[in-house]
Amino acid sequence: MIYWWRRSLAAQFIGFTLLALVVSQAITFLISWDERAKALQAAMKSEFFSRSASITRLMETIAPELRERVLLASETSYSRFWLSNEDISNPTVWRSRAVEELARPLDNFVDLSQKFGLNASSAGARLSAQDVAKANSGENWTSPMQVLWNQPQPAKFVYFDGRSGYGLAIRLNDGVWLNCAYHKVDTTSWWNSKSLTSLGTTALILSLIGVFIASRIARPLRRLAVSAEALGRGENLPPLPEEGPDDIRRTSEAFNRMQQRLHRFVEDRTRMLAAIGHDLRTPLTSLRLRAEFVKDAEVQEKMVSTIDELRSMTEAAISFAQGESTVEETRAIELQALVSSICDDLADIGLPVVYMDGDKTTYRCRPDGLRRAVRNLAENAVRYAGHARVYVQQSAAGVDIVVEDNGPGIPEGMTDKVFAPFFRLETSRNRDTGGVGLGLSIARAVARQHGGDIALYPNNPGLKAVISLPKEGRVDPPSSKRSRNSKSAISLKRPARNNTVPAAEPQAPARASLSLPRPKT
Repeated sequence: MIYWWRRSLAAQFIGFTLLALVVSQAITFLISWDERAKALQAAMKSEFFSRSASITRLMETIAPELRERVLLASETSYSRFWLSNEDISNPTVWRSRAVEELARPLDNFVDLSQKFGLNASSAGARLSAQDVAKANSGENWTSPMQVLWNQPQPAKFVYFDGRSGYGLAIRLNDGVWLNCAYHKVDTTSWWNSKSLTSLGTTALILSLIGVFIASRIARPLRRLAVSAEALGRGENLPPLPEEGPDDIRRTSEAFNRMQQRLHRFVEDRTRMLAAIGHDLRTPLTSLRLRAEFVKDAEVQEKMVSTIDELRSMTEAAISFAQGESTVEETRAIELQALVSSICDDLADIGLPVVYMDGDKTTYRCRPDGLRRAVRNLAENAVRYAGHARVYVQQSAAGVDIVVEDNGPGIPEGMTDKVFAPFFRLETSRNRDTGGVGLGLSIARAVARQHGGDIALYPNNPGLKAVISLPKEGRVDPPSSKRSRNSKSAISLKRPARNNTVPAAEPQAPARASLSLPRPKT
């Protein structure tokens, strides 16, 4: 539950909506319950006075010997009537008598209760004279309001048991006192089946509405997140649909404009570098031709070497810029097959590169760019250590392509500087021993275009380079039957060669981060 609350916008939206519903319903119930209690009190009090007035008129018209029987027939579960010859001026004494009368079973319900199983007990059976006396101590008889009592007979009114009971003493024309007592406690709970049904139905309707609204909000956000991740990998995406409410539509429009500007910026920079490279070729060629006319062989050789170095650096810079432009299409491949084919190609030209086989992993990437990055790392390892071991392994963050060697490594503190363009640890500036200095820069640019990165670690001895690729690019590996027929995953594995690790050589340890060969600088 906590996981969904933290991760799901729909869960939070529904949760806050239901919380608002519960709070509003609780406040409404408290307000309405107080209003309901006041209305019920007023209704019960009015009904009590109305019944008492009717019985008073009846007592004045019937024979005295019939009064007791009429009063017994008029009693209900919540009311009692009795006659007294004297006025009870003490309200505490009258309340005690009222408690006794209310505790008396209803005589007019005895036959019905025996015949139909009805409850003939009284509502006053649970009353206590002591509790009633304490509840209204200090309250004396009062005269009823004219609007409630408009009979000619004098009457006096008293409360008991708080405001749950009413008492009325009426002096009839012949001097006899008619006593009326009423007591009813409202035991109805607001938390009943009706309120639960109402609250549940409202919550269900609001939840459905919340799911609908949250999905309309979350769907474009998820689409935007996927597109932003793909854009960060350098993929060419179609524009997001510019639809929906104004806020969401403006967000999609802003993302589309940003994507267009980024692509335009990369294209302009690549076009500019290509133009510079093209324009430099003409003067370099002219210089090369002029160098041929230099008579001093030593000077001529130095000039030709410098011109060739300038040409190489120019072409490398243009190649680096073109690699960052990322025009290659992203597709699913078998990653082990790609890495194995690179090692086979290097072995074919005599480089001691060993591929260590592993489990198959299908991954969405730009194969040509990734091939270039792995090849640069492997060539660096061979250049500085004389050999390279390459393998693919799973990690907690995604997939790692590891290139390691047992060479001299690089000085501590230089593991990040070596990725700078044209930076070389080898200071002779000889292209045969140190290259131009763009190999690691190009490899890191390719890795970051895939949403990953390259890191260097000590191998004790040697160095290992890890190309870390995120999980987002992974796809479910196809079954053995489908992998032979499906076109969704492109297999790049070449026929098996004898350049795998010998049986006596230990396999690479399964670690989350591995080392790499010494970088080409």
